Amino acid sequence: MYNPYPYDDWSAINHPAVNEEIVESFISGTKQVADSLSSVFKRILKDLEGHNCVIAFDGYIGADWVQMINLISQNLKANKIGLQVFAFSDVYKNADVLDKELEYYIGEDKIKDPVSLFGKVYDKGFESLFDEGKTSTFQLQLESLKNETSISPKVVIVYGNGCTISRFQEWYDKICYFDVTPKECTLRAHRGSFSNIGDRSAKPVKALIRRCYYVDYEVAIGLRGRLLRENKIDYYITNDHLEDMQMISGIHLNILLESMVHYPFRCKPVYLEGVWGGNYIKRLRNLPKGMRNCAWVFDLIPMEVSLLMQVGKHLFEVPFSTFIQREGTLMMGSDCVKKFKGYFPIRFNYDDSYHSNGNMSIQVHSGKDYNIENYNELGRQDESYYVVQVGHQAKTYVGFNENANPKEFIELVKKSEKDFTPVDYQKYINYIDSTPGTQVLLPAGTVHSSGRNQVVLEIGSLTIGSYTYKMYDYLRADLDGKPRPIHTYHGERVLKTERTTQWVHDNLVQAPRIFRQGNGWTEYIVGEHDLLYFTLHRFEFDKEIEDDTDGRFQVLVLVDGEQVKIQSVEHPEYNFIQNYMDMVVIPANMGHYVVKNLGDQPVCIHKTTLKKDFVEDNQ
Repeated sequence: MYNPYPYDDWSAINHPAVNEEIVESFISGTKQVADSLSSVFKRILKDLEGHNCVIAFDGYIGADWVQMINLISQNLKANKIGLQVFAFSDVYKNADVLDKELEYYIGEDKIKDPVSLFGKVYDKGFESLFDEGKTSTFQLQLESLKNETSISPKVVIVYGNGCTISRFQEWYDKICYFDVTPKECTLRAHRGSFSNIGDRSAKPVKALIRRCYYVDYEVAIGLRGRLLRENKIDYYITNDHLEDMQMISGIHLNILLESMVHYPFRCKPVYLEGVWGGNYIKRLRNLPKGMRNCAWVFDLIPMEVSLLMQVGKHLFEVPFSTFIQREGTLMMGSDCVKKFKGYFPIRFNYDDSYHSNGNMSIQVHSGKDYNIENYNELGRQDESYYVVQVGHQAKTYVGFNENANPKEFIELVKKSEKDFTPVDYQKYINYIDSTPGTQVLLPAGTVHSSGRNQVVLEIGSLTIGSYTYKMYDYLRADLDGKPRPIHTYHGERVLKTERTTQWVHDNLVQAPRIFRQGNGWTEYIVGEHDLLYFTLHRFEFDKEIEDDTDGRFQVLVLVDGEQVKIQSVEHPEYNFIQNYMDMVVIPANMGHYVVKNLGDQPVCIHKTTLKKDFVEDNQ
């Protein structure tokens, strides 16, 4: 996600039951948070009776601690209390050393990857980025400061990514964690607000973000997860809005997130412009007029979205991945957590080309073995399209034409990549006419594209990076005026050229079949295949329909209808009002629930869940 649009959609608000103690203890406002922390530190100093108070300020990549430290410094000095500050970045290896050591993960190969988009997922922790000599010296300083006695003890603040690894935790009196949502982190990268771990100056923005996705984010997410699971965070501070930070104790954060996991919920979307972007969702959701279009709607891309909760009079926002790291077992089920290493295993977004100027690129994605070998990834990249809205002559491209020559197509697009020559892609690529309700499965290796003039619900499997190999993009420039990158090197190696028209119709575009039905309602299977570990269903009903999570989370999308209410049968207070095209997650532990139609017209809801045998899936 290189270019999220700088817009906050505050409509996706969740309303968990919040006890009065949490509401009263919730601190909102940067100065108020600084005042509260200063009071905490003063109390600790008093209790320590002559020893220094040592505090850790850790956080997600892009976190900004400077303003908070300055405000605390003002408060402490006004009370004649000394403050000593350590920048933990001093213990990192030098930038040139890290660049050399990380070459394996983010090295460049302009033949395979013309614009250096891909990399290898870093599989080591924070300590591998530290200089051992500097780290040992720092630890000795911590021990000395902690054990020092004085008639005028002081507050010591250590700030920086990674300062709360297990090695140092015993020396801290309190750990404060400053979290940043992924969207804000990317916007800060574009604003030049931070540099990569170990760098004294920032890399070009695309190189900085690429390094973040494959290295920096990985170590930060790993450490944050351990802190959450081990209850090591004393104070959790939201850091997105530097002028309006919020704070909640670690204990109250746990209670709030545990409460949230009993409810159906919606995540806060992220919107992106694109060269083929349309205007359907822009109008539907009243997005800013300044947006040129809206190509992608990240309603539930797990590593990119956040969760908004109402806490008293305040809106409290945490990254969705933070929530999953803390409450993954109740949210997804223990088998899912184990199978997918704690990651939410399915991603959802809308691709909007409605009334746009063209198709998405002709593209293909890579499978499990290729992803592991080339990117050290978690698995394959499968996708699917569910057609929600169409305009005139909308098409979905999938597979090769029955009598086409895929080798000829590959040679032509390779020549086009080099010489910028046009390709008659429709001679080679099969298409189907799009109609609302059409489900198209896109297992890795299938050439495909969403055509102009439609909105599709895209559902895909888990990867940290995005392995979209554009085979042909109609010779167009991107929004920055530069030619869009083509990836025929990788695409040629993963294409399943045997997936032609007949195979597509037999396997990937399935007629809905009844799964179960009752009076006034039916549940259909609209897409399921051995190559995919998730299954795609559709509810159709007049008044209401009941279902059971059976220990597996579900995602419901209202694809036709006005408004419904989703609620637990045993605990009706656990509910959510869902509007047209909202994506709502049903936690695995919710069990028996009912969906009630609040409108006058029949309802269609798209449902995604893991297949019952997903644990045995080896694809």
